[in-house]
Amino acid sequence: MPKGPKGEKRPADVIGNAVKIMKIATGEIEDTPDVKPGKNAAAAELGRLGGAARAKSLSKKKRSEIAKKAAEKRWKQ
Repeated sequence: MPKGPKGEKRPADVIGNAVKIMKIATGEIEDTPDVKPGKNAAAAELGRLGGAARAKSLSKKKRSEIAKKAAEKRWKQ
């Protein structure tokens, strides 16, 4: 069965998929992607916040050094 952008199951045929999208658009059914097993929603949320907190705690000079190092790695390939 085909999977959507977030891994949710979608109908394999075109008409079935169109009907499902129509039902989602009209509010007949709710489009809620399945949560992958093993993923803790609270931990995922904290992970998203971690990058911003780390950037806020670093000095401008240190952030610049990290960015230069990352750019060198990208361009080295």
